[in-house]
Formats: sequence, structure tokens, C-alpha cells
Amino acid sequence: MSEFVRLEPHVIEEIVAICQTALDALKDAKIIANELTRTHGFGEFESAKQLAAGYARKAAGTPESAQERVDQFIEAFTQLQDAFASGGEAFLEAEFDWVRRLQAIDSGSEV
Repeated sequence: MSEFVRLEPHVIEEIVAICQTALDALKDAKIIANELTRTHGFGEFESAKQLAAGYARKAAGTPESAQERVDQFIEAFTQLQDAFASGGEAFLEAEFDWVRRLQAIDSGSEV
């Protein structure tokens, strides 16, 4: 495929910058996701404790939790950025595997 597609240096730089912007936003989201595990304040009733535990599980500890999803997106965008930063060849040689990975993260299926 690389013999049919040529990426101009300025396009590569722009894509790398876009990836960095996404990564910066995802790193901010990671800070917020890390705070989601703090589920105090629901009260002392058993149902309140169960509710707090449910929110904590959604925050971290499972493949579908907020922390893990943010980490998965950070990994995918880092790999995409690295692929383009290398001149785009790695992106083209990967046969758009990153698209499959992002779609799998978004749909909740395993990569």
C-alpha cells in the first residue's frame, strides 16, 4: 500500500500535532477518571454502600471501566502518533490496524 500513498511532511506534522492534542485531552481525562474511585458520601446504609461499590467498579478495575478505557485510548493514540512521527510508513504498513483498535475500544470488545 505504501507505493500508492505518499504523505507530505507538513501533513505528517499536522497529524502528529492532532494526536498530541488528543493525548493531552486524554491525560486530563485520566486525572478525572482516577478521581472517580472516590465514592465516599453515599451514606452508611447497606444500599448506599452497594451503590458506592458499583460506581467504584465502573471507575476502575474492569476492562470496561473508565480508567481502563482512557488508558486504552491513550495507548492507541500514542501508537498512532508514533506511526506518523516515523514518517507515516509505519502507519501505512500497519494496514489501518489502529482503526480496528479504536473501534474495539469504543464498542467495548476486546482488542
